[in-house]
Amino acid sequence: MLTRRRFLERTLQGSSLVALGPTVPGFLASAAQAAEPGKDNILVVVEMTGGNDGLNTVIPYADDLYHAARPTLRLSKEQVVRVDDHIGLNPGMRSFEKLLSDGRLAIVQGVGYPNPDRSHFESMDIWQMADPQRKTGGGWLGRSLDSVRVPAGQIPGIHVGTQQLPLAMRGSATGVPTIHPSKPYDLELALQLSNPYGLGSIEVTTTRLGRSAEPVPDKHQAERRALIEDLAKLSPARDDIHQFVRRTSLQTYATIEDLRKVTSSDRTNSQPSFNMGNRNAELASNLTLVGNLIAAGFGTRIFYLSLSGFDTHASQLQEHQQLLQQLADAVTAFFTQLDRSGHSKRVVLMTFSEFGRRVQENGSQGTDHGAGSCLFVAGPGVKGGVVGAHPSLAADQLDAGDLKHHTDFRRVYASLLGDWLACDSAAVLGGTFEPLPLLKGI
Repeated sequence: MLTRRRFLERTLQGSSLVALGPTVPGFLASAAQAAEPGKDNILVVVEMTGGNDGLNTVIPYADDLYHAARPTLRLSKEQVVRVDDHIGLNPGMRSFEKLLSDGRLAIVQGVGYPNPDRSHFESMDIWQMADPQRKTGGGWLGRSLDSVRVPAGQIPGIHVGTQQLPLAMRGSATGVPTIHPSKPYDLELALQLSNPYGLGSIEVTTTRLGRSAEPVPDKHQAERRALIEDLAKLSPARDDIHQFVRRTSLQTYATIEDLRKVTSSDRTNSQPSFNMGNRNAELASNLTLVGNLIAAGFGTRIFYLSLSGFDTHASQLQEHQQLLQQLADAVTAFFTQLDRSGHSKRVVLMTFSEFGRRVQENGSQGTDHGAGSCLFVAGPGVKGGVVGAHPSLAADQLDAGDLKHHTDFRRVYASLLGDWLACDSAAVLGGTFEPLPLLKGI
């Protein structure tokens, strides 16, 4: 049994936290300022895991080279969701028609980075770190979490998914919870101190709330809080690191209790009304939960989710269309939900994948790892329409058989960080990148 004395001993004696001591004040100085609840902008990021085939997502149906390269995977003018006289969306994305017609969907073409890596792991790291050299500590969103404005006592970022906290969300001094979609009432929260002096990150506290667990009686909640308060009181007032632990621990405790209330509500009552006949409705369910958190005034500014299955080496046509339908249906329903709750104008959603696929289909009616691709940015605050030209399919314009990129993905990040979240994008990205014209009024 973990007594109060042993809890305190384990936490403090020999702790790396104590050893950090005086290195923290400068780090604390960059803590987020208080914000007015329900007013600040929110960014939702959806990872399309596996390398989405951009060429069969945004389809150059009017290009004969496309039809020649894809004898079994090609989609005709009559099949696609028409965007203009040259391109259309995969027929699985039919529900995006309303976002398109309302000017709420930006289609960013030819996105990538210099010297593309065709390995899932390396390329995903590059996108999540926002660093093709993979030398930057933490992820691009994690580095931004300490500077986004949040209401006092709230956690600025949440990950919803079955996997461990994604690299994109690491590197923050703030607790980043992971809510497990397969266990709607289950929560894991790991608070990490990302040290700017190269000493790594230190886990401060981890809490897990299980769906099968009985509700914690008020007496036990009080005892848990007393443990955290006792830990904080052991440090002298001049010790900034312990003041930090005290503040974040108490905030984390309060936030966990708020998360419990939202995630333990009956999620089936707020499921999207459209037909979810695909493999599963996980992304739609997770976005519904995010919508509930936003409507509840939770204060979180960045949400991260994912949809897997895009490594389509064989029999791609139908499977890829189903995946894109899951994405489009879920995103469309999400903004419908936000419209009803009155929060849609505060939210921008961005999709991305680690790379595209090769132009030429393979012998298994699928596609292999490629380079340049496309992504979507959606929301009422977005300048709808096509951003950038579709990459050329001419043989002399390809990158070893792959689409070349003409837009560095960090320009998208710079737009969303600086123009939407009001962060210093150059500080987060480690350099200055010209923002894309993605948002209204910019």
